[in-house]
Amino acid sequence: MLSLNDLTLRIGSKLLFEHASFTLYRGEKIGIVGPNGAGKTSLFRLLLGELEADQGSLEVAGALRYATVKQETPGVDMSAIDYVLDGDPVLRQLQADELKAIDAGDADAIAKIHEELAHIDGYTASARAAPLMAGLGFASDELNRPVKSFSGGWRMRLNLAQALICRADVLLLDEPTNHLDLDAILWLEKFLKDFDACVLIISHDRDFLDATIRRVIHFDGVELNCYAGDFSQFERMRSERMSQAQSAFVRQERTRAHLESFITRFKAKASKAKQA
Repeated sequence: MLSLNDLTLRIGSKLLFEHASFTLYRGEKIGIVGPNGAGKTSLFRLLLGELEADQGSLEVAGALRYATVKQETPGVDMSAIDYVLDGDPVLRQLQADELKAIDAGDADAIAKIHEELAHIDGYTASARAAPLMAGLGFASDELNRPVKSFSGGWRMRLNLAQALICRADVLLLDEPTNHLDLDAILWLEKFLKDFDACVLIISHDRDFLDATIRRVIHFDGVELNCYAGDFSQFERMRSERMSQAQSAFVRQERTRAHLESFITRFKAKASKAKQA
């Protein structure tokens, strides 16, 4: 569905990663992990088309719809549920087209729009948004409250709800549990398991990652390494890989020391000089 081929990305003079190659498939749930400042958010910006790679290619199979969580929420009078429904651009475009067709008295266009709305379950959009918002902790009497009446943390939940209601092919979540309580986190875990899209998650919440992901992309220096499994499995596999690398390094150092000793001892001896 989405392939990165030998990609290298720099921000200014800083090299974030190089020669990255992997493919993302629909339905996959992938954790993006690594130290702060490694380039995880920049990888998201690259996928969204906000950054261009310095080398390599990004191949996309068809036109993909992306969804991500906004970092700011305007203090508007719009109701919370209408704000969430704005996360579905296809629905909103069809609704706007319907109003234009009604004003123009274009019966054929109206009929076609009605078919498209039915196809995307547009007539049940509010009914789908309400339980989604309930899962994130909103009470039923809060759905029609103006967005500006909510605190910053609750506005971030509205932004998350916007991203979740979008019928995206690729969903990018950056620390999605930051403003959630335990009940909302558990609900989100279940929602993502059933979400039919490729989901990439940046998170430091290992329990959340263990519950949601089945693959890890790890920022290791300037390399991006892929591991199958959840976060705990990734940690075990990485620990084993590091142990193997350390053992190989020790063996290499022993060999080097032995060779240096041999050369030092025999380089001046005529019978051994050539061998040394």
